[in-house]
Amino acid sequence: MPDYAALVDVGEQNFQNAQELAVLWQEIEGEITEHEAELMESYAMLGEYDFLVTFEAPDRDAAYQTALALQRHGLDAQTIAIEPTENFADLVDDI
Repeated sequence: MPDYAALVDVGEQNFQNAQELAVLWQEIEGEITEHEAELMESYAMLGEYDFLVTFEAPDRDAAYQTALALQRHGLDAQTIAIEPTENFADLVDDI
């Protein structure tokens, strides 16, 4: 399955505490599974974005649906296709 990364900005969302945000992530993870995608990793970040989420999706439509699941919860997300470095190295060798 293709891999994707979502750079997530919590933005102006008002969370009362960290537990509330953790519950939201559980809901989002459930929705990701409904779109036949699989959450690979998630990281809290310092900087312009608050979280990095990586996931696998069977196709681009499922990736769109997964990105929309993030946005439906009021999170701003920039989703991009990613390729493992090993695969990229193989592509470069073929040129």
